[in-house]
Amino acid sequence: GHTTGPSLNNDKLYKFTYSAEVYVDQVKASLQKSAGYWISSGVDVNLLWRNPDNDDDQLIKITIRDVQVENVNERPAAKNIFKGKSTEKIIGKEYLEALQRPIVLELVRGKVKNFYSYQNEPGFTQNIKRGLASLFQLQLHSGAAHEVDISGKCNTTYHVRQDQVTKVKALESCEIEKQGFTSHNQILDVSTKATSATIYVLEDGFIKSIKAEENYVLRLNSRRKTGAKIVSKQRLELKSVQAGPGLIAGKQVASVIKTLDSSYVAVTLVAEPVKFECKKCPSLSEHWQSIREHMYPEKLSKAEAARSFLSFIQNIRKATKEDILQIIRSENKELLPQVVDAVTSAQTPASLEAVLEFLDFKDASTSTLQERFLYACGFASHPNEMLLKSLTAKFKGDIANEEIRETLVIVMGALIRKLCDREGCKLPAVVEAKRLILNRLEKAKKDDNVRMYLLALKNALLPEAIPLLLKYAESEEGPISNLAVTALQRYDPSFLTKEVKETMNRIYHQNRKVHEKTVRTTAAAIILNSNPSHMEVKNILLSIGELPLEMNKYMLSMIQDILRFEMPSSKTVRQVLKDIRAHNYDRFSKMGSSSAYSGYITRGPDVSSTYSLDILYSGSGILRRSNMNIHIFDRNAELHASQVVIEAQGLESIIAATPDEGEENLDSFAGMSAILFDVQLRPVTFFQGYGDLMSKMFSATGDPINVVKGLILLTDYSQEIQLQSGPRASAEFLGGLAIDISGGMEFSLWYRESKTNVKNRVAMFLAGNTEVDSFFVKTGMETTLEIETTLDFISTVQFSQYPFLVCMQMDRVETPFRHYVTKYESLPSGRRYTARRGKAELLAGNEYPLHQENSNMCRKVFGAKSDSSSNWF
Repeated sequence: GHTTGPSLNNDKLYKFTYSAEVYVDQVKASLQKSAGYWISSGVDVNLLWRNPDNDDDQLIKITIRDVQVENVNERPAAKNIFKGKSTEKIIGKEYLEALQRPIVLELVRGKVKNFYSYQNEPGFTQNIKRGLASLFQLQLHSGAAHEVDISGKCNTTYHVRQDQVTKVKALESCEIEKQGFTSHNQILDVSTKATSATIYVLEDGFIKSIKAEENYVLRLNSRRKTGAKIVSKQRLELKSVQAGPGLIAGKQVASVIKTLDSSYVAVTLVAEPVKFECKKCPSLSEHWQSIREHMYPEKLSKAEAARSFLSFIQNIRKATKEDILQIIRSENKELLPQVVDAVTSAQTPASLEAVLEFLDFKDASTSTLQERFLYACGFASHPNEMLLKSLTAKFKGDIANEEIRETLVIVMGALIRKLCDREGCKLPAVVEAKRLILNRLEKAKKDDNVRMYLLALKNALLPEAIPLLLKYAESEEGPISNLAVTALQRYDPSFLTKEVKETMNRIYHQNRKVHEKTVRTTAAAIILNSNPSHMEVKNILLSIGELPLEMNKYMLSMIQDILRFEMPSSKTVRQVLKDIRAHNYDRFSKMGSSSAYSGYITRGPDVSSTYSLDILYSGSGILRRSNMNIHIFDRNAELHASQVVIEAQGLESIIAATPDEGEENLDSFAGMSAILFDVQLRPVTFFQGYGDLMSKMFSATGDPINVVKGLILLTDYSQEIQLQSGPRASAEFLGGLAIDISGGMEFSLWYRESKTNVKNRVAMFLAGNTEVDSFFVKTGMETTLEIETTLDFISTVQFSQYPFLVCMQMDRVETPFRHYVTKYESLPSGRRYTARRGKAELLAGNEYPLHQENSNMCRKVFGAKSDSSSNWF
């Protein structure tokens, strides 16, 4: 009769050779030097039963024998971990026996209807048999099919040409229980590509040979040449056909199976998860003792701190709540903040419970730790609903320290945004936290409370908060209005409706009331950044010349920056300038010291980074706002890596100068606000009020105030991959940052000079490990990247004359960069083969040019200074 699947002849024994190879290497490498291993065996196949009513329903028996394990590439004897070991020794007696116990497949029209094996078989050997059994599934006509095999339920396409069949499996479509997570931001994440193809050659209606190949490629989005590939190959070749056992008579499959062996059970063809216990792994506290010395605060700008942080997180993820608490409770004050960073970043139920049990928000004396915990929550790489729920509960409880209360709600805003980005906006905890922030903002009476909820919204970026932000932007006084406008500035322009733009135009042109310069310039920036109309641009350009002194210069500089840096609105600006330039030349020759400038820090094939620096002064030469931003972006995503804003107001009285119009009654204030990796942090105050300013000025040592210090987990990628030959692979990429940002502001009345300094010290460590773990052998590749750098930003102002001299310097120190790749093969006994390659280089320091006008000023400032200028006050 005609069959639509492969058909075996009665009373024959088909003898095949089978091999399964795995390779792990760098993406572009040839397989000759890869790490991996090779399992080969004989495979016997014979027909047991054919359904009397349907030729195309067959039971076949498959037996693996003569198993060998070898290197996938030839190694010299000294480097061959299998040398001198029998297969039984390598795999273990019971595993080998299990592997050689036969399986039975029921094939209906070429598809596996049932897979019979033994119930209590080890998961690993069962998966190897599933990998072999899945090869026997094929259809003899072209077309698409949904099939279940070892990889799960997958979309499969067949191409048939005479005696050759090609099967292509779309691995990303496979439904299988997956474990793992990816990083929140795409730029920090890893992208994967997977392919699977099998070629069958048929002879006499049955299989002559099978070649299958499966490839997984993983690449770091931020540096695509860093990555890994896993290649899995299977081969089955017919060697001979001999006389074999006869058929078993019977009507039903069940009775035939029973006759054969009553211990057989039908099991799924989909791979089962296999867990391997680590035999010789150190305990969490042993591991902590080994890295502890790298975690002291003064070492936090070293790559070793970031490396230790990552390995600590990996171990915390395997630990119980008790193990974690034991370390937290026994550690000293200096190291505890770093422990809290790591425990919080681990993001397991046990680690969250441990840290929440340890921290007491009713106790003001541990507020440093509470703050470190909260920021680590804000930077969480894959936060879940439980985390937000826990924080909301804490917020409703008693909190001793008011600054912690603010930080808490600000971080809740960041978590709302991250969960919403991942389709989690409808989760009960998110809905509750959103409602809480919006309702309390509506009811808030005190400015401090209003500020804290606005900061939370600046992180949450909820579309439904825009009307509220507009109300505060237009109708409130200075600091509140300023905060509302900077919150609107963080929204994607696609959310900025007609109403938003109308409000920003009213603020900039002061149609309803007088606004501070800081608020007006931000409103202008929003208009110019969100696809402005010809009319909007024209009105802004016509206003230049009618503005207060320094604001004229600032707006002019902003327009020039848009043109020079080819920003999206530059086309419109150019058209408008053609209309109005001829009869308005004097408008564009304004004096002043304020400026806005953007440039590239790096331009790479994968990601680029830009900086922008803008500084606004009051007419008397005192800083009103300096704003430094770093953005990282690739083709599809963007990350606001950092922003440091220093704001000051009402400082004219110190140098006996006249305040600008409309700013006569501003309270003396200076402070700093930062955004780090898309998270707005709680602003820091340098001084508030004239008395506070005077006492700090006369004791000023110019010591910088610490803004951010700690360890942040940036890249956090972990995936398990089921290979179709049976073993499981895992890919983990972790990237950590040790960071130390400080800022300061100092005055010298003697030299009529002020200085602001922002120092960013960072060390980054990235570790990737791609591994195939087949309980008796592990093979894989580790990749590490490390870099340490410092970015200094200093601005010096001399206000003894007008326009006063301003010199801005942005320097990056010499930067060590190291990259290593280690391939390995190892046995549980400890026998190990490794091959390590690497390179270390020193990237030269760089003084970023900023703009020509600035370079000219710096020459004047440093030319005018006498040698004694270092004696402040």
